[in-house]
Amino acid sequence: MKNLKLLTAILLTSIMSFTSCQDEIDNENGQNPNTNSATSPTANNLERSSMYDGSFDDFLDGVSCSSILFPLTATINNTEITLISQADYQLVLNILGQFTNDDDSIEFQFPLTVKLSNYTEVQVTNQTEYDALIDACETAESEAEDAINCINIDFPITILTYDLSAEQTGSVVIESEQQLYTYMNNFDDDALFSINYPITATLTGESNTVIELSSDADLQTAITNCLENDEAMEEAEENADTLESILVDGVFKVESFISASVNTANDYADYTIDFANDLSCTAENTVNTTINDIEGTYTVASELEVFLNLTFTGNTSFELLNNTWEVTSYSQSSISLQSSTNSAITLVLTQI
Repeated sequence: MKNLKLLTAILLTSIMSFTSCQDEIDNENGQNPNTNSATSPTANNLERSSMYDGSFDDFLDGVSCSSILFPLTATINNTEITLISQADYQLVLNILGQFTNDDDSIEFQFPLTVKLSNYTEVQVTNQTEYDALIDACETAESEAEDAINCINIDFPITILTYDLSAEQTGSVVIESEQQLYTYMNNFDDDALFSINYPITATLTGESNTVIELSSDADLQTAITNCLENDEAMEEAEENADTLESILVDGVFKVESFISASVNTANDYADYTIDFANDLSCTAENTVNTTINDIEGTYTVASELEVFLNLTFTGNTSFELLNNTWEVTSYSQSSISLQSSTNSAITLVLTQI
């Protein structure tokens, strides 16, 4: 229990320390670049965006506030594996991705070492202690006190310091996220600071867009926008998971296939399409059973939208369905798709 209390206290303290208040300090941000206190929104933004990002192994531990350090041993869907580097993550992904609609299970061998959002490394000796970390992370996420991972400030940056009379007292060059986190976490309650703008930041994701920030307001806007984008991506991921389940649980037919303003659904009227949980799909002629089945594969992916990729081989008509389709709507009974490269090409699958 001592370990449990210690772990929970370390994590909660590290991610909530910036919430303390000093009434005598003006914590309003943006009116004057030199009025940022330890409790200002800018301090909050800097601290949260510089926390240790533990989200890269969420497929393994499900906790974005921390990551598990190597080596570690886990049982993945009844298969025991030992991971000694990030290269071994692919072993886990291969097992988890073997089927699309199974209930994945991951059991860790304790003790294991985790790195927390405040860069502290702690040893976890049992599942109860690990559950405490999960609970603390969920609390931080629900109260918007977890790490902001959608934007990375580009270093170095310079922070100017002031006394409460707004007289400059010095400056410090920050070279890394960990240094920025430590600096802001320990910032004096009786001092003020400002960022020496302009600075640049990189929005995480496939594009890794670099943006220039000229003020605290720019920083706040960039963070607000990227968090909204993250929320949309999470919603799309959830929709993709739901769509996978609908596909695997049902059998479908082509209700409509429109290309060049012509509906050729009749070409598929004798066929049903069955999506298996190993990412294969089969088109079967239910009228003439002597005709060979048409084999294919599929994947469901998400960004801001959900996409269904179909690939059939051995049949000209079904090969016309090979496309990366944007899912425009879906339900248990019907899935409406639009070509991601030509919006005039649409496909509707209905469950039989």
